[in-house]
Amino acid sequence: HISYVPQLSNATLAGTVTQSTFTLEQPRGQFSHLNISDFDAIWLVVAHSDATQNFTAPQRVKDSPVPADFPQEGYYLTLTAKRALYPGGQLGNQLRVLRVGNNTHCSPRTRGCNHPLPGPGPYQVKFLVMSDRGPVADTEWSSETHLQQGCPRAPEHGHCGHHYHPVSPAGHPPHRPPGPAHLHLVRGQGRDHPGPWERYNTCGSMPISGPGESVGVRRYNTHHMFSPPAVGGS
Repeated sequence: HISYVPQLSNATLAGTVTQSTFTLEQPRGQFSHLNISDFDAIWLVVAHSDATQNFTAPQRVKDSPVPADFPQEGYYLTLTAKRALYPGGQLGNQLRVLRVGNNTHCSPRTRGCNHPLPGPGPYQVKFLVMSDRGPVADTEWSSETHLQQGCPRAPEHGHCGHHYHPVSPAGHPPHRPPGPAHLHLVRGQGRDHPGPWERYNTCGSMPISGPGESVGVRRYNTHHMFSPPAVGGS
């Protein structure tokens, strides 16, 4: 057992909790236990709070529920990673976070899909380490997270939802210099990027990220909204 409690991101950024997502601190340096291999998969278990008391870890990942089963089963697994993506040590001026519920492009019937959360919750999460032989280790459950019921403030463009901006090879929206008032997503090994588009959170301006990505902490003011090209994902 790992005596670590998953935490909501403590960064002072808009969008830590939205109507369908919430943002966690990455569990850096928590998986150095001798029983854990570099090849073991580290999953995030997302559960309804009332399902945590009777939760039993699946013996095989392929036997775990998919997001479409969430209402009936009470939990699912998502955001798989290896411990190399969660090293210890200082990050300097970079912030590494996990955005739960950020993938609108994968099917909720796909195992591991990080699908938008279906309601206000409350939800709790824990990290579960799985090998080919079954569960290896797990963390404590997080405290309860309640999602937003509506926009915390009037959106700049009059509606809620995920906002998309095209990004140039330099990593910032065209016709907008990077400057000190910029939120920039450093691309990593995550699988949830919608191609050359940066996706921003509901009613705010923080770009999303997965286990292999980091976010530079600055401020970004939105401008024109665009519709992204259709992208498949799993």
